[in-house]
Amino acid sequence: MWVFGYGSLIWNPEFPVAEQRIARAPGWRRSFCMRSIHHRGSVAAPGLVLALDAAPEAHCDGVAFRVAPGAEAETLATLRERELVSSAYLEVALDLSTDKGPLTALGFVIDPHHAQYCGGLALEEQAQIIARAMGGRGANRDYLWSTAAHLAELGIADEELEWLATRVRSLSA
Repeated sequence: MWVFGYGSLIWNPEFPVAEQRIARAPGWRRSFCMRSIHHRGSVAAPGLVLALDAAPEAHCDGVAFRVAPGAEAETLATLRERELVSSAYLEVALDLSTDKGPLTALGFVIDPHHAQYCGGLALEEQAQIIARAMGGRGANRDYLWSTAAHLAELGIADEELEWLATRVRSLSA
């Protein structure tokens, strides 16, 4: 069983990993397009979390994790509890490319018809929200900074996340 991480799963998978590979998901882009009312915000003051947003001309680079043998059922239950808390994500099979060949992985993508979907927000608006939001798993800015830092460590460039991380640092200073 493979799982695709493009946000917090990269730095906090919360399941036993047997192998990991840099992977590309064609037709998707990483985007702060989901209002977070649980983990990184609240109903009264939503934060923003990353999701895969359909974009036929784009791709998203992330990490494919192979779940440790024997831990598949527990991992699936844990991921569903974590990712499907508000039904804004859809659970899908993603076709990925890696340097060791193609594979199919479990992924969570945004439902563009869900009330929490907010694709198309200007980067400055995203930065303003992320700089102040707080949720059950902590500050929204920490989520952004951890994701940006881990992508950089892996050599995965994401200009929007890099810009957001810099801007949110200036807003938080």
